[in-house]
Amino acid sequence: MEGLLRELAPQVLGGLVRRYGQFDAAEDAVQEALLAASLQWPREGVPENPKAWLTSVAARRLVDEFRSDSARRRREVEVTLKETGSAVSDRDDTLALLFLCAHPELSPPSQLALTLRAVGGLTTGEIAAAFLVPEATMAQRISRAKQTIRRSSRGFEPPRAEERAERINVVRQVLYLIFNEGYTNLERGELTAEAIRLARMLVAAMPGDTETAGLLALMLLTDARRVARTTNDGELVPLDQQDRSQWSKSQIAEGVGLVSAHLGRGPLGPYQVQAAIAALHDEAPSDAETDWPQILALYDVLDRISPGPVVTLNRAVAVARTRGPLAGLAVLGELDGDHRMSGNHRVEAVRAHLLERAGFHAEARSAFLAAARMTASRPERRYLEGRAQALPSSNIAGPPGPA
Repeated sequence: MEGLLRELAPQVLGGLVRRYGQFDAAEDAVQEALLAASLQWPREGVPENPKAWLTSVAARRLVDEFRSDSARRRREVEVTLKETGSAVSDRDDTLALLFLCAHPELSPPSQLALTLRAVGGLTTGEIAAAFLVPEATMAQRISRAKQTIRRSSRGFEPPRAEERAERINVVRQVLYLIFNEGYTNLERGELTAEAIRLARMLVAAMPGDTETAGLLALMLLTDARRVARTTNDGELVPLDQQDRSQWSKSQIAEGVGLVSAHLGRGPLGPYQVQAAIAALHDEAPSDAETDWPQILALYDVLDRISPGPVVTLNRAVAVARTRGPLAGLAVLGELDGDHRMSGNHRVEAVRAHLLERAGFHAEARSAFLAAARMTASRPERRYLEGRAQALPSSNIAGPPGPA
């Protein structure tokens, strides 16, 4: 039921916003409808048309909100209540809501934050973690975004055709962040399925957009490894130790097909490059047979067209696998002092792995434990602490000198 509510929530919200344009009121009404469903459906069963049920409950909430408005407004809401279930269900407004939240009067970070909240269903804390900012800062950003739209003369009207191209970058980034939240947080796996569903809708709506196809390919190729990422006991399994026979062959085939069909047929973007990297991982029969030089070459391309700390972090791993762990540590050192990665456990986790590969066990143990303290994921914490405990008590070489 939780998965059904998550899928229907943005559809109902999108329909109400499209009809009435009052985002705050519609969002509150949908939240109340979801709460009512979570209380009633377990006792009474899921209704035959759950979307129409949610829409009706949310619309009644809007009727109460609009009591002081004009008679015209009340009549419009009453029309919603009288719509048949089939009429309500025929239209999925989720994709429209994605574009609506990418409002031109908002800054890109605010567009992303608002969409993650309205469409992705992420909490303010989860969005703050994705943006690497404090939760209070993100709460203020979302509040200001709603105020800006409320003051806007355009409101939440659907974008014109020429504006879709301007907003598509934000929409893609939102879907990518939703997917990453679900893939990184092993307890929120339903988000990956929702991100893939929305990406499929986006590809169908924009079939000639090679970067959107690259995004879907990246999601499929990454999610293909999901089952093998943990043991039956929920323990984390790193990529180089995963049972590749458990990887989804159908998702890999679809993802590789998208990469082959679209790479080089349009402007080269970061999602296409990342999808190509993921394809190299997924097509390798084993970790030892992975084409790391080609992966490094692709990361060099990605670093040129879309530089950033996460690209540097992943490139450090590729450098280490191609040129040795000390070379990887030198690249990783570029992130020292970068405030965007302050408190990010992945930096220390990668540092720990590279130090271990170089034979600096004491330093690796400290880095593993530091990463374990930073992560909010229980499986990751157990994995990192286990790696620290498994290390020998002494180094086989002295500590690394200046890079």
